[in-house]
Amino acid sequence: MTIKLNKETEERLIASIQRYFDVNMDESLGDLKARLLLDFCVKELGPSIYNQAIIDAQSAMQDKVAELDVACYEAEFGYWNKK
Repeated sequence: MTIKLNKETEERLIASIQRYFDVNMDESLGDLKARLLLDFCVKELGPSIYNQAIIDAQSAMQDKVAELDVACYEAEFGYWNKK
């Protein structure tokens, strides 16, 4: 699966990369270099981060499903026990 960022997110990330280089690397990074670095990060790092997010989401959902029997349980045949 190819990770594709929307245009607004991509532009904001490019600006963030450029700012990071300005502040932390004492050098400026032009649009092209920042875009190439972002493209590399998305292709190289993105799948690992995405896969971990899927694993985390699955785990959270499995925890919620495991709680269904407690959260949604209703005792049966309790009419006569109430009297």
